[in-house]
Amino acid sequence: MGIGGPGTARTARTARTAGIVLAGGRSSRMGTAKAELDWHGVPLVARVAALVARGVGGPVVVVRAPAQPLPPLPRRVEVVEDPVEGRGPLQGIAVGLAALADRADAAFVTATDLPLLHPAYVRRVLALLGGPDAPDVVVPQVHGFPQPLAAAYRTTLSALVTSLVADGVLRPPDLFERCRVLRPDEPALLADPVLARLDPDLDSLLNVNTPQDWAAALARQAPRVPVAESAAVRAHTLGEARAALAVRVGTDAAVVLADACRASTAADDPDTPLVTGDVLGVRAGPGPARVVAEDKSGRPD
Repeated sequence: MGIGGPGTARTARTARTAGIVLAGGRSSRMGTAKAELDWHGVPLVARVAALVARGVGGPVVVVRAPAQPLPPLPRRVEVVEDPVEGRGPLQGIAVGLAALADRADAAFVTATDLPLLHPAYVRRVLALLGGPDAPDVVVPQVHGFPQPLAAAYRTTLSALVTSLVADGVLRPPDLFERCRVLRPDEPALLADPVLARLDPDLDSLLNVNTPQDWAAALARQAPRVPVAESAAVRAHTLGEARAALAVRVGTDAAVVLADACRASTAADDPDTPLVTGDVLGVRAGPGPARVVAEDKSGRPD
C-alpha cells in the first residue's frame, strides 16, 4: 500500500501509518529521565506519544529500556521493551519496527525530547515516503543536522535493522548506507502549506537536552486555540482549556477538539495536547458541539 504522494499529508494519516517513541535514552546531560519530565502537568513521554498519535492513523508504541518505569500513557499507545540496555537508537528502532511490521506500512520515529512536535510535521514527513523516488527512509536535514529521530521509516526495513543490530551495527547512518534515503531540507518540508502555516519555524525539531533547554521550552507561551462563541483560550492541554473555560461554558459542558466533534466522538482525555491550528468546540448535551471557523493565521498573537 502506498503512503501517499508529495504533500498529501491527510492521505499519510489515513494510510497504514504508525508511530515509535524511544524512551530509553540515558538523559545524561539532563540529569534526570526525560520521559518523566513534567510538561505543564503531563509527563513528557505521554505528551510526545499523544502528539505522534495525532499525526498517524495506526498504533503508537513506546520503546522502553529493560524494566524502565514509565508514567501512564494515552490510549492507543502500547509499550514494548528493548531487551538490551545501552545499545543506542538503532536498537530501539529495530524493536519498534518489529512490533509494527504486520500492522503498518510506515512509522514515524522520534525520541521523547521534542516537546513542541506538531502533528502536521509528523504527517508531512510520512507523506514524503510516497515521493517519486520511493525512499525507504525520510530523514530531514534541518538546522544544519540530520534528524534520524524525527524521521519516517518503512516497516519493511524491520528485518534489515534487526540483522544490523545483531551484527553490532548500532548507528542510524550505518542503516542509511544500505537503503534509499530522502533528506528534505527546510524549504522542502515547508512546501507543504499546512506545515508552513502551523509550524513555519519547524519548532517541532527543538529538542531538549539540558535543564536550560527544558526551562526555555517550558517558558514558551501556550498555543492560542479558538473556541466556539469565545475569542480564544491559551492552553497546553485540553484539561487546561476546560479549566479556563469553565466559568464561561459551565462545568457540565464538554470542551472537545473540533475534529473529534465532526467524528461525533469527544476527545475526553484532559492530557490531550493542544497545538497551533487546533479549534475547540463546546457540547452542552448529547447534540453536536458548537464550533467556530479555524483561525487561518495559525500563529499566536
